[in-house]
Amino acid sequence: MEPKEVIEFAGENGCLMVDLKFMDFPGMWQHFSVPLHELDEDSFEDGFGFDGSSIRGWQPIHASDMLVVPDPATAVIDPFMKHPTLSLICNIVDPVTKERYTRDPRNIAQKAQAYLKYTKIGDTAYFGPEAEFFIFDDVRYSFGSNHGFHEVDSVEGWWNTGREENPNLGYKPRHKEGYFPVSPSDSLQDMRTEMVLTLEQLGIVIEAQHHEVATAGQGEIDMKFAPLVKMGDQLMWFKYVLKNIAKQHGKTVTFMPKPLFEDNGSGMHTHISIWRGENPVFAGDKYAGLSQEALWAIGGILKHAPALCAICNPTTNSYKRLVPGFEAPVNLAYSSRNRSACCRIPMYSPSPRAKRIEYRTPDPSCNGYMAFSALLMACLDGIENKMDPGEPLDKDIYALSPEDLKDVPSTPGSLADALKALEADYEFLLKGDVFTQDVIDMWIDYKTRAELNPVRTRPHPYEFALYFDC
Repeated sequence: MEPKEVIEFAGENGCLMVDLKFMDFPGMWQHFSVPLHELDEDSFEDGFGFDGSSIRGWQPIHASDMLVVPDPATAVIDPFMKHPTLSLICNIVDPVTKERYTRDPRNIAQKAQAYLKYTKIGDTAYFGPEAEFFIFDDVRYSFGSNHGFHEVDSVEGWWNTGREENPNLGYKPRHKEGYFPVSPSDSLQDMRTEMVLTLEQLGIVIEAQHHEVATAGQGEIDMKFAPLVKMGDQLMWFKYVLKNIAKQHGKTVTFMPKPLFEDNGSGMHTHISIWRGENPVFAGDKYAGLSQEALWAIGGILKHAPALCAICNPTTNSYKRLVPGFEAPVNLAYSSRNRSACCRIPMYSPSPRAKRIEYRTPDPSCNGYMAFSALLMACLDGIENKMDPGEPLDKDIYALSPEDLKDVPSTPGSLADALKALEADYEFLLKGDVFTQDVIDMWIDYKTRAELNPVRTRPHPYEFALYFDC
């Protein structure tokens, strides 16, 4: 839609308010609202002012004034607000220079998309993330200088088979057996369908929904692939819709990678393809029906995977999922069909149009705009430098002996290691000014200061079980 059409659309739907949404640096949606009469065609150029110093990882207080500039192409009606509200996703602009803000994740994604066209390798990069999540009935946590605890609960939790529920009807999925029995073991089918219908009401095409492997309400809803920036927008709507639908049912959704011990965590397997016009660049006559460019793209991902983890697995909790020998793909290898490889080539369809890479390491705690951009830049670097990915590993990696695995590299074991890898390997992200030095420096600084240090300086509750009597 053009600005004039957006204003007409708002009037036709009886909107009273306009909600202006944008993403902060770590990856959370922020917003503020203005009455509809404050929106005119000039608003899509002039924007609206806000305090950038109050947004995590952004401006210092002495240079706090920033602008949100609505993107008219993102106009929809917010499905959750009591009063009819037009929702617009915004770009961030410096009010003095009128330049796009380098730390705006959506700006990074738009620059990545432009850089792809500049390389002439392709003109569109499609992404299809499979963001897993948990639907819990209760979550409690607290911490202080002398205590720390968390507890989550779900009516589906296997640990509740003996709980007095007046009556307890059973049908609670065992650990690692949630993929995927019918109702009544799957008690969340109708809620996930409500989530799907709301997402489709917003124009987001959904391919499937189902219970996932873990007990206690783990689920997955798959969006149809879309271009990079659009998928970044859709991932934010995805999280917003799921959390708000769950709240309406008295439940809560989390995208934490590993909220439960002894069961599967939540990943975000991400499908990637590059197209040039109507031609799928990744389709060819090489291994698993891939092109040479696709194999080089895999080489780029494998080479830069440790640094990519700092962006695609950006929390300390991410590395509770990425543990060797468990379900997550930590070994840096590629294979067709084999889900134990970090890069998998899906073989569901023989059509060249379906040819893509599935990178299985990311998790849904990431900032989608930045994660997709970093993955595209790794693919492009691999193609530009003709990076050989080596031989495929068509074996069950988890069944290999230590001797067989000794030459297979693996992902970092902690957020600290991932940030060190990014510090040593980020030049590929700077091409085309997609990521800037300032963005890389601030990302490492923020993650270290605001997340890594607070976690590593606190005693863990299980350390009392291990060491209190030492």
